[in-house]
Amino acid sequence: MSEAPIAYMARTRAWYLALGYDNPYQWAHHQDVPFAPLSRPLRETNVTLITTAAPFQQDKGPQGPGAPYNAAAKFWEAYSGDTAEDHDLRIAHVGIDRKHTRMEDSGTWFPLPLLRRLAGQCLLRLAPRFHGLPTNRSQRHTLDVDIPELLRRIEADGAQAALLVANCPVCHQSLSLAARALEQRGVATVVMGCARDIVEHCGVPRLLFSDFPLGNSAGRPGDPASQEETLRLALDLLETATAPRATRVNPQIWPGPPDWKLDYSNPDRLDAAERAARRAEAERARIAAKHARESALS
Repeated sequence: MSEAPIAYMARTRAWYLALGYDNPYQWAHHQDVPFAPLSRPLRETNVTLITTAAPFQQDKGPQGPGAPYNAAAKFWEAYSGDTAEDHDLRIAHVGIDRKHTRMEDSGTWFPLPLLRRLAGQCLLRLAPRFHGLPTNRSQRHTLDVDIPELLRRIEADGAQAALLVANCPVCHQSLSLAARALEQRGVATVVMGCARDIVEHCGVPRLLFSDFPLGNSAGRPGDPASQEETLRLALDLLETATAPRATRVNPQIWPGPPDWKLDYSNPDRLDAAERAARRAEAERARIAAKHARESALS
C-alpha cells in the first residue's frame, strides 16, 4: 500500500464520474493565505473549538456507531454549546469512511472533554462556547451566510484562537474557509484534518494532518493516548507556527487493515451492479439532503 495520503479531490472526482455524475465538483483554491500569530502565550489565550459534528437528535433516525448517511440528522445553521458541559455529537456525513471506522468514540472527532482537561492544567484558557459550522457544498453560502454568523459568535465570546476539527471531504473545505476568515479577523487557527490535499488546496495558515480514515481527525478511536498526543500537536502548532501554510504531520499510524486507502470511494473496486446500486444510493442521499436543507432554511 502507498504511504502517500489519499488524493481526496481526485478520488471523489473519479468516484462520482463512475456513478454517472459528469459535473465534477470545483474545490476552493487560494494562493494567498492570511496569518495571525498568537498575540500572547497559549496559557493566556482563549481557545474555542469548531466542529462539523451534529447534536444527536433522537427522532431523526440512525446516528450512532456504523450508521449510514443520514441527511435528516444534519444541521444547516451555525449552533453553539457550553464548553463546561458534555455534549452528544455524532457524525453521519456522506463521505465518512464507514468500512474502517465505526464512529464509536467521539473523542476522535470532538475533543472537548480533553480540551477542558488541558485547560484545567493551565495549558490554555477555554472559551465559554464551542461552535458548530454547517457543511455546505455551496461555497458561496458558506462564505456569505455560515462564516459571518460563526465570526459573530466567536467574537462575542472573546476567543483569540480556534481549533477546527474536520470530518468529511466537504467539511475540510468548509472549515478551511472558516480558518481563513478567522485569521483575517486576527484569530489564530489550526485545522485538524485527514484530507490534506483539500485543506492545502484551499490554503490555510496551519494544518495538523493525521493520515487516518475520515472521521478521526482528533486521534485514533479507543486510544486516549493517541487523542491527547494529537491535540497537543495541534496546540503546539498553533503556538509555534511562524508563517502560513504550516502543515505538521501527525507521526501516528492507523492500526487497522493496511489497504484502507485503497478502499475509500474507489470505483475500481466495484463491478457494474455495485456501481448501479451506489448510484441509486447517492441519488437518494442527494434528494434527501436537498429537501432537508430547503426545509431547514425556508
